Amino acid sequence: MAEQPRGEEAALVAVQSALAGRPGVVAAARAMSHFGEHSLGWVAVSMLGAVLAPRRRRAWLAAGAGAFCAHAAAVLIKRVVRRERPHHPAIAVNVGTPSRLSFPSAHATSTTAAAVLMARATGLPLPAVLVPPMALSRLVLGVHYPSDVLTGVAVGAAVAKAVGTVADRTGGDR
Repeated sequence: MAEQPRGEEAALVAVQSALAGRPGVVAAARAMSHFGEHSLGWVAVSMLGAVLAPRRRRAWLAAGAGAFCAHAAAVLIKRVVRRERPHHPAIAVNVGTPSRLSFPSAHATSTTAAAVLMARATGLPLPAVLVPPMALSRLVLGVHYPSDVLTGVAVGAAVAKAVGTVADRTGGDR
């Protein structure tokens, strides 16, 4: 008999118990996972924004660069920390992953950076709309601990701040 999940594993089981059985939740979480893989969905959105809003092109390009840089930062941190993904028998893993490393969540990291920087381009409250669903999806899918996701959000916000500062110093949207 497996030991009862404790700490972050218990929190992950609770999230999955509350949400994963609802119609469409796992499918939506998988779709978000595929969209956010390697930050490619956010880079594509930023390229589209750069094409469709030429007066805000630099801001959209900064959003794409920020998403990519945030993903790269998360991968580097993963390789240093080397925390394994959740593997308790009570946790359902609902999607494949490119590695066994979980800390921090690269999806949460790149989504946060993209949302913060796209908010600069659009004036919309995108972090409040985009970050929570992506962060929660990582728990529903059983591929991250809550601290992986929270750290990913913090790293993504820091990368967005740095990219935004560089963008502002190099000419804004002239």
